[in-house]
Amino acid sequence: MRLLKIAVSAALIGVVPFAAAVTATSDRNDVSVGLFTEVFEQVRSNYVEPVSNKQLIEGGIKGMLGALDPHSSYMDAKEYREMMVQTRGEFGGLGMQVTMENGIVKIISPIDDTPAAHAGLKPGDLILAIDDNPVTDMTLSDAVERLRGPVGTQVKLTMRREGTDAFDVKLTRAEIKVEPVKSHMEGSDIGYVRITNFSERTSTALEAAISSLKSQAGDKLSGVVLDLRNNPGGLLDQAVSVSNAFLDQGEIVSIRGRRAQDNRRFEAEPNHDLLHGLPVVVLINGGSASASEIVAGALQDHHRAVLLGTRSFGKGSVQTVLPVKESGGAIRLTTALYFTPSGRSIQATGIEPDVVVEAAKVEKVAQAARPREADLRGALKNTDAEAKAPSGKPASAVEKTTTAPAPNVPPGTTPVARPDALLDANLLGTDADYQLVRAVDLLRGVTLFRHLAAQ
Repeated sequence: MRLLKIAVSAALIGVVPFAAAVTATSDRNDVSVGLFTEVFEQVRSNYVEPVSNKQLIEGGIKGMLGALDPHSSYMDAKEYREMMVQTRGEFGGLGMQVTMENGIVKIISPIDDTPAAHAGLKPGDLILAIDDNPVTDMTLSDAVERLRGPVGTQVKLTMRREGTDAFDVKLTRAEIKVEPVKSHMEGSDIGYVRITNFSERTSTALEAAISSLKSQAGDKLSGVVLDLRNNPGGLLDQAVSVSNAFLDQGEIVSIRGRRAQDNRRFEAEPNHDLLHGLPVVVLINGGSASASEIVAGALQDHHRAVLLGTRSFGKGSVQTVLPVKESGGAIRLTTALYFTPSGRSIQATGIEPDVVVEAAKVEKVAQAARPREADLRGALKNTDAEAKAPSGKPASAVEKTTTAPAPNVPPGTTPVARPDALLDANLLGTDADYQLVRAVDLLRGVTLFRHLAAQ
């Protein structure tokens, strides 16, 4: 039986050999396969330089699949092996998921702790040229092939970011070993879990992370922040397993294809919620795609979590990897759309968070000292023996906020609005992460409300 691996991640690119398509039968009402054969012979006979049959057929397949959608492609044997390695979470490259949009390569999301993330590349950035070669002359497969290379070698990217002029950045290729789950405690009561991708090890790593948080917090764990920002997706079965870790019952996702036999529903296993009903806040943004959106949509529809952040990427299609025996490669083909438990398709629309919080960076703001009452010449003194200077700060200290801060923003700091600040993966999950600050405050508010309601 052929093993079919279903993926819902951004396009993992390949170059494209072609099998025996020329011998396939076609609908007489459609353009005949003879057209392909005729053009094939004309090019082979009359092109200015000799060209091999393999090159022509691969080019034909490349055009055929590329005309369908951004996520369908062909992988030769080498690329197929590389894709299988990537799903295990270890591969070589720059560490970013990309797609093709209007002839330009667009970054869906950089992966944490990779050359792309360290260079500050962000979701939505456009790659205009690779080593001074314009991407408008390339297919997505060609572009990804150029981005790959031996570990330690450099590649120059010409980039464009919204609101800026084109700029160059040099990246050094590295062996990418992605840890799919990271976690830590926020204070003594809130757990933080970040899922960077949905590889074969994600659900197992998530269970270990939640177990560790419970151990660290003891009986004080009052909620968890699940961070799916900048997560480009991955394997469908892992998205289902991760969703199931927070649900006890109900549908997680359904996929609907061209044929009725391709339709499937995935249900939660009973009594499988690892947090036993503790409140959850899910962080999403424009880099949250595909498998991330399956998890976010399932938890939102079941009212199991509050979604906080900005609208997600909007990739609602499912790709099936179909091995090709003759070449040892595989076809990555879009075969279905997925739907959240309420029946929503998020294709091209994304998921709207329950609480919209734009990215901002919490940082100290330098301010000129201004006089207070106590500084004025001849000001009356406070004779109340119990009076205390607030927080031991000098009387001339003045705080200012450009945005209403969350209650636990450290004194002397302010969330400075920067629409793209937290799209830098290096800031996610840190003290400067304003969306995380808001999520933690929301969880503590829910905990307080539950405590008061129980009294």
